[in-house]
Amino acid sequence: MGDAGQRREAGQQDREAPAGEVARGAGFAVAPGTAKRPGVLVAMPFDRALLARFKETFPTARWRRKLRRWFVPGTTAEQRADAWIAREISGLDAYGDDKGRDAYAFEPLESPYLEAGPEALLVRTPYSRMVVDTLRTIPFAAWAPEIRAWRVPWRSYEALKEAWCVIEEAARLSEPAARRARREAARNPAAEAERRRRRHPVPRGDPPPLGAAVEVAEAGVVVFEALDDAPITETEALAHYPGIAAGPLVWGWWRIPTFPELAETVPAAAPDSPGRGWWPATRAGLEERLRRLRETARAQQTRQAARDQRARAKRDEAGAEPR
Repeated sequence: MGDAGQRREAGQQDREAPAGEVARGAGFAVAPGTAKRPGVLVAMPFDRALLARFKETFPTARWRRKLRRWFVPGTTAEQRADAWIAREISGLDAYGDDKGRDAYAFEPLESPYLEAGPEALLVRTPYSRMVVDTLRTIPFAAWAPEIRAWRVPWRSYEALKEAWCVIEEAARLSEPAARRARREAARNPAAEAERRRRRHPVPRGDPPPLGAAVEVAEAGVVVFEALDDAPITETEALAHYPGIAAGPLVWGWWRIPTFPELAETVPAAAPDSPGRGWWPATRAGLEERLRRLRETARAQQTRQAARDQRARAKRDEAGAEPR
C-alpha cells in the first residue's frame, strides 16, 4: 500500500516487538510484563471469533494500544496464555493450508494486487479504507509492515475469494490515476476562481468578528479581515455560496489563520446558525484546518530542502571545475 493514508494505517502497526517476545506459531506471540506490573503481552492474528474466545478466557485482559498487544495481568498469566494458545493452535485445521493451496490451484485469483507466496497470500493495494476494513474480516489476515502488504494464510483463501471483488474494486478506484480522473470530473473552474478571491458573503446586520477564527462551509476555518460597505449585486457569484438565507449580504474578505490563532480559539459545540453563512469554529473544523496547515508546512519544508540541495550541488559542481 502506497500513499499517505496507508502509511498512517501502517504506522499504528509498524512497531518494534516488545523486549523478550517469543513467537508461538500461527501468528501468536507472548512477551513478559514488568516486575512492577506482572503479566504477559499477547499478540495474535486478528479474527473476531478468536478475539471473542480470548476475552471470554481472559476477562481482565486490557488492550495496549501503543504496543498493539493484549496485556493479561497476573503472576501465572504466561502459563495460562501459553495453554490457551496451544489449545487454539491445536484446534486449527491441520490441512487448512493444503486445502487453500489446492483451491487456489483449481481456481486461482488473478490480480495485480495479489501475490501467491509459499507460506501465505500477499495483498498489496493503494490505500483504501474499504480494503482495510474488508481484509480485517478475513480470518488470520494481518498487516506485515516489513513488506508493506497484508499477509493472508492459505487456510483463509476461500474467505478471501468471497471478498475479493470488493477488495479489487476498492483498490482500482484508489489508484492515483482513478483519483485524478474523479477530481478532474468534479472540478468547477468558476467555483475555483471564486474561491481564490478569498471572499465570502456575510449578512450586513450580523457579520463575523474581524480578526477571530470562524468557520464557513466553503473554505473551512478562516479569519475575516475586512467587510465591504455596499451590498452584493453579483448574483452569479452568489450562486457559489448556496444555503445562505440571511440578507442583505456584503463581501467579507478572509485569510488562512495561523497556528497561534487556532490554538487560542475555543471550539464551539456545533454550528449555531449555518443559514447566515458563518459560525464559531467547531472542533472538527479546527482540527481539519490544523491538518491542512501542517501539510502545507511539510510541503514547504520539502521544497526548500530540494532547493537547498540543488544549490549545494551547483556550488560543488562549480568548485570542481578546473580553472
